[in-house]
Amino acid sequence: MSGFGPSDYSAMALSVKVALTATLLSLPFGFAVAYLMTFNKFRGKIVLDGIVNLPLTLPPVVIGYLLLLLLGRNGWIGRTLLQPLGIEVIFTWKAAVIATAVVGFPLMVRSIRIGMETIDRGLIQASRTLGAGRLDTVTTVILPLSLRGIIAGSVLMFARGLGEFGATIIVAGNIPGVTQTIPLAIYEYASSPGGDVMAMALCGISITLSGIVLIFHEWIGRRMDRAG
Repeated sequence: MSGFGPSDYSAMALSVKVALTATLLSLPFGFAVAYLMTFNKFRGKIVLDGIVNLPLTLPPVVIGYLLLLLLGRNGWIGRTLLQPLGIEVIFTWKAAVIATAVVGFPLMVRSIRIGMETIDRGLIQASRTLGAGRLDTVTTVILPLSLRGIIAGSVLMFARGLGEFGATIIVAGNIPGVTQTIPLAIYEYASSPGGDVMAMALCGISITLSGIVLIFHEWIGRRMDRAG
């Protein structure tokens, strides 16, 4: 084998597309959950914390299988919500996005919470004293001061999404040009006779993408430190 073929370039593009889409879709929910768990006291907070962090401890294959049961034609979500709307999710790139979002969501929430926990509560109290409502306080105080945590969480989730394999292969399959991402392509090459060279080449691409993401994270962090 020499050089990448159309399916390889498709896998590269799809990896970035899935990771980016999952990150952008998860961001508002990640911010909301982090805010809820940082600034609110309520019954069941420990349970919510456990549910949010559960994907960190579960094998990705288990997550993929549970999503398959939920989103499939006989699943609760698939039967009651998706089918009546004519939406197909299983074995499409949308399923890969959902799997990536579920697996990476705890990393995003944890990073945003760390950013929020460093905010001086006196600033929030001063905002309230000056007559700002809850939404105004969130948008003018909490959001700007949590920006570093938001960026860190987004970068971590994006990087995690680039390498997602277990949940994706269960719920989205490994269809070249449709749902095959870089990790799935590497798996296919590694399982095929004579595919070692292409598997190593795609590993190099994966390492390069991850390195670019990490360098960007460090660069934006230093820019924010200087601005601060």
